Amino acid sequence: MDIPEAGDLGAMIAAVDQLPFIVIVSEGPDLLVVGSNAATRAVLPGRRIVGRTIREVLSDLSGQQFLDAFHEVYRTGETISGKQWRVHLAQPDGTVGEMFATFALVPWRHADGAVRGVIGAAFDVTELARERQAAEAEADRQRRRYEQTRDVINALQRELLPAGLPVLPGLQVAAAYLLADADSRAGGDWFDAVTTPDGRIALVAGDVVGHGVTASGVMGQLRAVLQERLDAGAGIAEALTAVDRLAGRVRAAYAATVSLVVLDPGSGELSYCTAGHPAPLLIPADGKARYLDGTRGTPLGTGGSFPVRGGRLGPGETLLLYTDGVLERPGAGADPDAELAHVATDAAAGRALHDPAAIPAERVCTQTLELLVRSGGHADDITLLAAQRVAPVPPLALDLPAQPESLGGSRRDIAAWLAAAGAADEDVFVLQHALGELTTNAIEHAIGGESVEVEARLLTSGVVEATVTDHGGWRAPERQPTRGRGLALTAQLVQSLRVEPGVDGTVATVRHPLLRPARLLTSFDDAPRAFPRDGDLTITELPGGDEARIRIDGPIDAVTAAEVRSELFRRSRGGTVAMTVDLSGVSHLASAGVSVLHEVSAQHLIGKAPLVLVSAPGSPSRRILDLVGLASSTGL
Repeated sequence: MDIPEAGDLGAMIAAVDQLPFIVIVSEGPDLLVVGSNAATRAVLPGRRIVGRTIREVLSDLSGQQFLDAFHEVYRTGETISGKQWRVHLAQPDGTVGEMFATFALVPWRHADGAVRGVIGAAFDVTELARERQAAEAEADRQRRRYEQTRDVINALQRELLPAGLPVLPGLQVAAAYLLADADSRAGGDWFDAVTTPDGRIALVAGDVVGHGVTASGVMGQLRAVLQERLDAGAGIAEALTAVDRLAGRVRAAYAATVSLVVLDPGSGELSYCTAGHPAPLLIPADGKARYLDGTRGTPLGTGGSFPVRGGRLGPGETLLLYTDGVLERPGAGADPDAELAHVATDAAAGRALHDPAAIPAERVCTQTLELLVRSGGHADDITLLAAQRVAPVPPLALDLPAQPESLGGSRRDIAAWLAAAGAADEDVFVLQHALGELTTNAIEHAIGGESVEVEARLLTSGVVEATVTDHGGWRAPERQPTRGRGLALTAQLVQSLRVEPGVDGTVATVRHPLLRPARLLTSFDDAPRAFPRDGDLTITELPGGDEARIRIDGPIDAVTAAEVRSELFRRSRGGTVAMTVDLSGVSHLASAGVSVLHEVSAQHLIGKAPLVLVSAPGSPSRRILDLVGLASSTGL
């Protein structure tokens, strides 16, 4: 390289001084600054730069990694760069200024390649960084607003749509609702399943034109009117005429569409009307699915009529009602009707996704949605409502020895019967606890009775009616801490409780509706809540080697309550040592167990030692603890 003349060197130095970015040149092991430019002096006003070491010039950056980076480049001869590093610099007036710099520190070498010093070049990108921060803050604000809006919409839809679908003898019903993917506005799709006074069920899928709160509100009005008419025993044409009158008065309800099917679960006979709505899909137990013939009914409020057709749903067959969002998807193929029929048939037969816990009607709803929208998404709300005819579950009849040891087996038999009927985990939990309390009472209080009878049947209204009968006289309970809460707990759990003492024994009757929850889907990977399995009682120490921190799994009932009480008092030294008890794995918390926990809690208050009860949200123990007013934590 040519050596510049003295005049050229001066011109070069002047040119470097005018560079619009920061330049600082340092030399030797101490990195003595031998050159800088005007941009550097502007960033470091009032500082003497040339003739001092980098560490002296930039002493206020000692903890901000820059000084270490300069020395690392000198030591290794490797370039270090950074993008939008935040810098705090001391100002001449004593304040601290903030800037952002994008920089490169490169080795300055001798002719032989040895490192002579370090050259630093940096751009002040503070304004760019501020813009980035503002954009990120706005994006975060919009994200939070979207999530809040989505939560409100989810809550709105949950309130306007049925909380659950009835479980009937010989029929299993399921539904799924998927909010529109295109925006966060509420939709006007709806579904319903209404038991009629004559033992049939009305299945409804409807669609209000448009989106937004107005569409949701109109949907709620249409659903309420239709439900009231069906509850009162109106036929299909009469019920649709009532909502048609409403659509004629409410502008936003104009041209809403409805598919209404009235089905007899026993015989399978059905009648239906498609008021401007796509015809239902009939999925056989074996073979090819087919769409029912449309009835040529007109959309609501348009002045048309509502012809009714008949048909039959055979044993094992499934009827699927849906809204047109499932057909009018962005990723739909050339024949979306055939595609829906094919995917729904595979889901019903269990040939799609593996989900052995789901009933076929649920698979038809949730898996059909997931498989159809996962490639191209969906621009509109989608509602699916499925009903499958199944063999009616026979009544439950248990003849139990009047001994506490029979409680565990009876719980398992009750759970198996309810599962066969199609009951959801929540109702299995309720009826297991209620009938367990009544059976415990019958065993403990009956004199002379050698057995206790537990009977249950599913009524055509979707209500379980169950009785617990003993054949002995009544005796007052001994004063024990695990007594006296069973009937009160049962009454809180079920819809109704009646106890009728008689000369030949006592009959306790409970009634409770079975409802299978509909799925309002926001994600297809939401795992269903798993309830702990009922098995043997186990008490284990939590990690850490502290015997006063334990986990309990299995049932805490009349048989195991005494063991639990003994262990809790032993490990807590009679309530004088702080204790943590994780009840998340408790499968059954009977009144006997509640009494033990109340007693232990009271003793800890006397001993002034904390007692922490832990129960997972939605677990059986959490539900009971909330009912009886025992405080619990959600985590360790």
